[in-house]
Amino acid sequence: MSQAASPQAILDQALALPATTLSVQWGDAQVIKVGGRIFAIIGADGGLSFKATDIAYEALVERGEARPAPYLARAKWVRFDDPTALNLADTADWLATAHALVAAKLTRAQRRELGLS
Repeated sequence: MSQAASPQAILDQALALPATTLSVQWGDAQVIKVGGRIFAIIGADGGLSFKATDIAYEALVERGEARPAPYLARAKWVRFDDPTALNLADTADWLATAHALVAAKLTRAQRRELGLS
């Protein structure tokens, strides 16, 4: 049986990833970063946005599961307005991918310093 994703469960998943930090920005948005770069956002309204691969972005948006994230769509970010309808295992996979995509853009020195190399 799949477990539903609550904002707290999603936050816990994200913070369990290596070298991850949390800051509160833009009002009450929980901004999750690796190496100072954002890979996921839990909005004050509970919505979840994250960086996706090109293929995942197209598939999720085309199927209507997610929508392009405001201000970040050109960088292939998606937004789920109601992440409580999601499967927690799926969110774990998406967050791990988002984390890896953003961490890959860090310099070798930054990755080594954060223990990601």
